[in-house]
Amino acid sequence: MPREIRQSRHAWVRYCLLGVGWLSVALGVIGIFLPVLPTTPFLLLAAACFMRSSQRFYDWLVNHPRLGPWIRDYLDGEGIPLKGKVYAIGLMWCSILVSGFIVQRLWAWAFMLTSATLVTIYLIRVKTRRLD
Repeated sequence: MPREIRQSRHAWVRYCLLGVGWLSVALGVIGIFLPVLPTTPFLLLAAACFMRSSQRFYDWLVNHPRLGPWIRDYLDGEGIPLKGKVYAIGLMWCSILVSGFIVQRLWAWAFMLTSATLVTIYLIRVKTRRLD
């Protein structure tokens, strides 16, 4: 699965991308255990950051035995399993509704509802992977 890796020419940009990439990996791994944090988006962000900053870390992430399949399935266009879609959408809306009782600012509530609606639409439109 070779992908074109185009590293940034600027060292400071590479360092920033490495930092964001490793933070995203950490949040993605935490998201495996905490249902409030999404795993796949953080891992995809990490892959994108590593793609512009480090061939070695990109290869490590994409070929990782536990984390790699989540990224490869999406990047290869195979889609997301139905179970994952249902879990992500359901958990997201539960979190948004619970947050609605905590957050009392109208603008924040509107932002959360808009975000959840757009993410739901996106997840529904992404190809559903068939399990073999």
